[in-house]
Amino acid sequence: MLCHDSRVIDPVADLHAALTSAVVGLTGGDVPQIGLERPGNPEHGDYATSVAMRLAPLLDKPPREIAQELATIVEGFPAIASVEVAGPGFLNLRLSDDWYRGALTAMLTAGSDFGRHAPVAGVETLVEFVSANPTGDLTIGSARNAAYGDCVSRLLDFAGQTVTREYYFNDAGNQINLFGQSVRARRLGEEIPEGGYPGAEIVEVANALDLPDDAPLDDWTTQGVAVMIERIRSGLERMRVTFDLWTSEQTLHSSGAVTAAIDRARSEGHVFEQDDATWLRTTTFGDDKDRVLLKADGETTYFAADLAYIDLKFKRGATRAIYVLGADHHGYIQRLKAGAVCLGLDAEAVEVLIYQLVTVSGERMGKRRGNVIILDELTEAIGVDAARYFLVERSHDQMLDIDLDLAVETSSKNPVFYVQYAHARCQSILRKAAEEGLEVAGVGPTHVPEGPERTLVRRLAEWPDIAATAADLRAPHRIVSWVHELAADFHAFHHDLHVLHEDAGTRAFRLSTVRATGEALTRGLGLIGVNAPDRM
Repeated sequence: MLCHDSRVIDPVADLHAALTSAVVGLTGGDVPQIGLERPGNPEHGDYATSVAMRLAPLLDKPPREIAQELATIVEGFPAIASVEVAGPGFLNLRLSDDWYRGALTAMLTAGSDFGRHAPVAGVETLVEFVSANPTGDLTIGSARNAAYGDCVSRLLDFAGQTVTREYYFNDAGNQINLFGQSVRARRLGEEIPEGGYPGAEIVEVANALDLPDDAPLDDWTTQGVAVMIERIRSGLERMRVTFDLWTSEQTLHSSGAVTAAIDRARSEGHVFEQDDATWLRTTTFGDDKDRVLLKADGETTYFAADLAYIDLKFKRGATRAIYVLGADHHGYIQRLKAGAVCLGLDAEAVEVLIYQLVTVSGERMGKRRGNVIILDELTEAIGVDAARYFLVERSHDQMLDIDLDLAVETSSKNPVFYVQYAHARCQSILRKAAEEGLEVAGVGPTHVPEGPERTLVRRLAEWPDIAATAADLRAPHRIVSWVHELAADFHAFHHDLHVLHEDAGTRAFRLSTVRATGEALTRGLGLIGVNAPDRM
């Protein structure tokens, strides 16, 4: 997928636009999908396209004949050094030296904004993630939710959307009452209630409260929840995850928002009474069953609060509401969309991202309970950078296992170390050039890029499309893959070529390439919340 937004400096999209103009020259206007691929064999050129084969039915000509006609047109483009027709109708393109110099100049001119979209008017995206109940410390599952949700938010921001991050905590219902009873029991040295919370953190919460032994249960509950939320907030901030909004379920009830949402759904004609209970007819909109809003005794259900929360998100001005939920919430996808429609909203404006389970392995597991560890234990064991990197290394819809031993290795086997070391090496080269007075302005107007340079610049030029695609697909793992590939290309470049070359033009181009690589690694790692160290 290529980015065609004119607000984004994109050398590859410019090449794509040139090819499109050539296709229009043949068809008079019809343009099929033009795909540009990097051939596995460098002898086949810098880029290849099979567009001629897609044009064959439209033009009623053999693909190779069409490819030859296109080759004749694009050979005159400044970005193209040569064109070869191969196989059944592939076009193999070799880019000009001017394209490489121009691409590198464009990247360095844009700097940290290379690939960033200008703000998109009228797009207000609310991302709700983590949202674990405030009844205990966050587990490694919530850590994946935190890393993934935060990365999605960063990607959408880079793509020009206005993003609000929200944590919704369930501070109402029976589980909160059990939490308050558990806190009081721990403080008084009593047995916790059946179904209560036995974690060691409950003792710490109890001891942090300045309450007399005979304080009302509501005080133990309210103050205990406040302490636990602060523990959760602090743990997330240590992991570089922050929120713009912290929304309380209890507030939805006390403010009348739940009643108002039910009334709104009723006015839309989707509420009905049955068996002395009040129901929402969500099956009309694809849910597997209708949902109870008010039980026969008048008590509201969790879904009634969910409905009010959907209503609140859009009343605040959100144009898209993204939920990040665990694998056990798969049934919520259609339920939440149906709830939105029952409120008169667009189901497509509600997006539910489901992440799969995460486990850990390795000798560093020590005496921990099986694979269940808390967020703080993970970051203490391998550091925040490794935790963030590994938690989004795979697609969110895949199971994930983190090898704690690998995550702390200081070798190329550890992908975090490998990528960060590439950035540190970039900075080391630039420092050495500055110390020796070898810096040269510009990219070297006459330098002819060699193979490793060409490979590295092409990788760097992919960034706008990589970032846009990762945002579109909610796929930060694509950023992880790209920075690792970039690091590999850079290490090969550094191994094969002398950067501080005696020829000033060559040195200028290579130093510019090093600077662009360092900036790209900083930018890419930043979007997954990982530091780019200058020294290692």
